[in-house]
Amino acid sequence: MSCGDGAAAAGWLLTLLTLAAARGAAVQLQGNGYDGLLVAINPRVPEDQKLLANIKEMITEASFYLFNATQRRVYFQNIKILIPATWKANGYGKPQHESYEKAEVIVAAPYWKHGDEPYTLQYGECGNVGKYIHFTPNFLVNDYLIDVYGSRGRVFVHEWAHLRWGVFDEYNNEKPFYITGQNQVKVTRCTSDLAGIYVCEKKSCTEGNCVINQLTGLFKEGCAFIPERTQTAKSSIMYMQSLSSVVEFCNESNHNREAPNLQNRMCDYRSTWDVIISSMDFNNTLPRTDTSLPPPPTFSLLQKRDRVICLVLDVSHSMNGDDRINRLRQAAELYLLQVVEDNSYVGIVTFSNEGEIRSQLRQIVNKDIRKQLASYLPTAAPSGGTNICVGLQLGFEVNLFYYRVIKKQDGNIYGSEIILLTAGEDSGIIECFSNVINSGSIIHTIALGPSAAKEVEQLAHETGGLAFFASDRLDSNDLIDGFCAISSGSGDTFSHSIQIESVGERTESYKQFSRTVSIDSTVGKDTFFVVTWQTAEPPRITLLDPNGKNYTNKDFEVNTVLQVARLQIPGIAEVGEWTYVLMNTHPSPQALTMTVTSRAAISTIPAITVKAHISNDRNEYPRSMVVYAQVSRGFSPILGANVTAIIKPETGDPLSLELLDNGAGSDIVKNDGVYSRYIYSFSENGRYNLKVRVQRANKTVRPHPTVPWSHSMYIPGYIENGKIQMNPPRPSVISNEDIETRVGGFSRTASGGSFIMSAVPTRPYTDVFPPCKIIDLHARTANDMIILSWTASGDDLDQGQAASYEIRTSESPLELRDNFDKTMLVNTSDLTPQHAGYKEIFVFKPEAFATENITIIYVAVRAIDKASLHSDISNIAQAVKFVPPMDYLTGNIAYSISRKVLLGFGLITVVCLITSATICALKKRKKVVIAETATNLL
Repeated sequence: MSCGDGAAAAGWLLTLLTLAAARGAAVQLQGNGYDGLLVAINPRVPEDQKLLANIKEMITEASFYLFNATQRRVYFQNIKILIPATWKANGYGKPQHESYEKAEVIVAAPYWKHGDEPYTLQYGECGNVGKYIHFTPNFLVNDYLIDVYGSRGRVFVHEWAHLRWGVFDEYNNEKPFYITGQNQVKVTRCTSDLAGIYVCEKKSCTEGNCVINQLTGLFKEGCAFIPERTQTAKSSIMYMQSLSSVVEFCNESNHNREAPNLQNRMCDYRSTWDVIISSMDFNNTLPRTDTSLPPPPTFSLLQKRDRVICLVLDVSHSMNGDDRINRLRQAAELYLLQVVEDNSYVGIVTFSNEGEIRSQLRQIVNKDIRKQLASYLPTAAPSGGTNICVGLQLGFEVNLFYYRVIKKQDGNIYGSEIILLTAGEDSGIIECFSNVINSGSIIHTIALGPSAAKEVEQLAHETGGLAFFASDRLDSNDLIDGFCAISSGSGDTFSHSIQIESVGERTESYKQFSRTVSIDSTVGKDTFFVVTWQTAEPPRITLLDPNGKNYTNKDFEVNTVLQVARLQIPGIAEVGEWTYVLMNTHPSPQALTMTVTSRAAISTIPAITVKAHISNDRNEYPRSMVVYAQVSRGFSPILGANVTAIIKPETGDPLSLELLDNGAGSDIVKNDGVYSRYIYSFSENGRYNLKVRVQRANKTVRPHPTVPWSHSMYIPGYIENGKIQMNPPRPSVISNEDIETRVGGFSRTASGGSFIMSAVPTRPYTDVFPPCKIIDLHARTANDMIILSWTASGDDLDQGQAASYEIRTSESPLELRDNFDKTMLVNTSDLTPQHAGYKEIFVFKPEAFATENITIIYVAVRAIDKASLHSDISNIAQAVKFVPPMDYLTGNIAYSISRKVLLGFGLITVVCLITSATICALKKRKKVVIAETATNLL
């Protein structure tokens, strides 16, 4: 390729990358309308046409509500609903690149067992796009939940704001009340204009009354705020969208900065509308100037019936060396024999200068078909140039065979899949790029070695596929890991192969390589132990199950040509620790690897799974990235696991990084089963591979009794026509038998795909990474002292040890946010930072509390490293000093009921009238409401 060709290719790729970056998520904003929003129904959801009708009705209502809420800026235009293959065919269209795993909205069974609360999986920073919105079928078809959450369309907009614009809730279930700067108790909400009363819901209330704690000034547990059904307040959608008057997001004019909610904490006291209007969606989107409403959304119903997939494998001269062709056979055989789901249609194509169809599509209905397909994998020595377009074109022809020959249909290859593995450079790939993208086929790519064509990852990204990189390290299982990670994407995790173990080690002559792997009760079906080696003879294999049964070489199916030994455990594998020992009996060192895969043991109980990914698939130094690993069982998070990310460059040594779920640094939400860590240290430019290992010992773990924080508010009841209408109590988050669940130890391995780094400098590095932002600063008061606590940040982001902390206070959160350096400095000379991840506690006496009329102080901290680089300012914590009024200290602290204060009649008249009017009601109902004896309580 000439320099001119290289420049053209680089320009083409840059343009393509720019377009891809501009698109971001699958749903795109075209003009004022969102196009391509994907709603996917889980295969385990029973067929129900009412569900489809209500999804359409919900999004149609949401579209008009969103249009008005964004001041005539955006609405929903074209919606795709992905019907599961488990539903009957009904003339639905064929999906192209759409899959359950890529959907912005999913319909599936509940999170935990708490009920049907809609929520958004959102673990990024303020303003970041979330992962998906989760609705349950029950929420969508049963109308009684409308009283609890409001109309479905309004709930959808609440969750859409979480997902699309990265804003947070303006209420706080853990801190439902707070004390204002005027020493008044108010409800955590936005705005403060919403009217309502207090109701005592629990028996803990004294004589049925809401009681104020004399130490904190707040209500004791059991009190709830009951809003008026009819309001005049127009905001806010992120607080209580269920009220008919609420049609706006909180903005700068009515934002409640005193409320201790997540919007204030995560977004530095910015209003939700300020965050929303700053998003990319509104950079070039102006309000519509006409007076008409937007058209209602259009809906496309799509259904993928069978999985059709073709392996397109490189056999060109680029596959010479580093045992590449044999490693290809080992990995592809494992995929065919153990990973690809039953009833899938699979074909095989190889390519160099020219292509060859090795096998037309075969449906996997038994083990014999799997073995026959594996026999068609390439065996000849690699030769010839690399022509990826030829291979892809033949792959399309093989997949088209399904529609024209098997299904007797004329048609396209929409929704079919290609697994493209290549090690060679190919400048000609540009010529077929647009045809491949427009084919409607999903392209998964595996780049083998440092010379694989640089464009293949973009093929995957543009077609909804997965992208992997495998280095040439022989003690690495990267190639097998990539194949193991390519599942159907249908959401049916019960049929997916789960990688339990994947490890390799260079083993010296006559030395052994041994480890223990845990098989837990959620897996055990189709369990395989697979060993690979490099020499003519296999290593000596010993495998011991939890009951002491011993397996050796004679129990394995050994292929000395392919250098693979495979053992399938009959039935369901025993739960517990399995120990294997691989002894290198060859006189030379060699790389030995072990891979263990399994499937869900029971078709009705979800297995523990791991999903790993990196925050950016292309990155330029010195921008940091975040590694994520979501560990869950169905939708329930798995806590207390040891999670390690392994990042491998093309040629250098791998980097290991412990991931944490501690609510600090990169981990926005504590105990949500999403483990994360910053990554900033890179040894070279080029491709990197991400792999995650997860282990947990056999121990008792108490589930975290909260739902993900970005969810719709459960409204306890309303006041309507002067009467309290209570909703059913909110279902318990977890049932009693789940409070302590003894889960057996488990092991998992998952590939997180690949990413590409550029602009990495040669060593030694200049320190350019400050400590990470502290996001969990908490303040409380004791007498005249403020007690601060937070998680220590590091020297570089969340690793190492900072040099010092700078703590400042103010009576205004905005002053801390905007003029941190000009606020009151706290003496921290005796505070030495701990290593990243440890808990810090610091106590000081603020001068402001010496002034009697100051009851609230705001505090922020930033960390400073040895190079004098400082972190961003932390979340701003609120320290409240409660000063009981004199009449309060001598008066009755248990207030009784009132609907609304009638100030003109005087306090005594009001209390007497209300007491007389409600004696009967109190006898029938032991729920008593606190008087709004002065509106200051609200």
